[in-house]
Amino acid sequence: MRIQTLEPDCYYHIYNRGINSDKIFENVDNYLFFLKQFSKYVIPVCDVYAYCLMPNHFHFVIKIKSKEELLHFATNNLKLIKDSEGLHAMHNVVSKQISKFISSYSQSYNKVYRRHGGLLESPFKRKKVESEEYLRNLILYVHLNPTELKKDFKTYNFSSYAAMLSNAKTNLKRTEVIQLFDDLDNFIFCHNNPFESFDFWK
Repeated sequence: MRIQTLEPDCYYHIYNRGINSDKIFENVDNYLFFLKQFSKYVIPVCDVYAYCLMPNHFHFVIKIKSKEELLHFATNNLKLIKDSEGLHAMHNVVSKQISKFISSYSQSYNKVYRRHGGLLESPFKRKKVESEEYLRNLILYVHLNPTELKKDFKTYNFSSYAAMLSNAKTNLKRTEVIQLFDDLDNFIFCHNNPFESFDFWK
């Protein structure tokens, strides 16, 4: 199976779920550790536009950093050779970091809950975002995920929605996301009126 390469300066929907749709988060500490490991391994190679963590799956909307930034990271942290091939090639830097992140969380989860084997499906899922319209709709979709659990997306703790309305320091590309919706008022309106908003952006 050919796995899509994560290209510099491109947007992607990164998502995955537990094997057999089993839970991957049991408590608040699990969610927080998951985000901590994401920041450690993935933030250095991408910008985050939205995320949502659900009991048995997760979603991230990311933009891969530039080729120059990835080369700088790889040279200083991974000792990769620019022209090497295979898993350690430059074009696999981002996938390698995401795989490290998933592996680190899975190993910790298995240790805590005394289980063995894979926790999440492999390889992780990725879909390239080909248009600004799709990017906006994807952000809406990710933020509205908690409604599947009959929870209010506005107060859900493990989503980037609330952070978008805050002035607190964040790794999220808050300004860029709000600009995609023109302004904060329209960002809020689109989330509160999703069906109307999806039609609006077509």
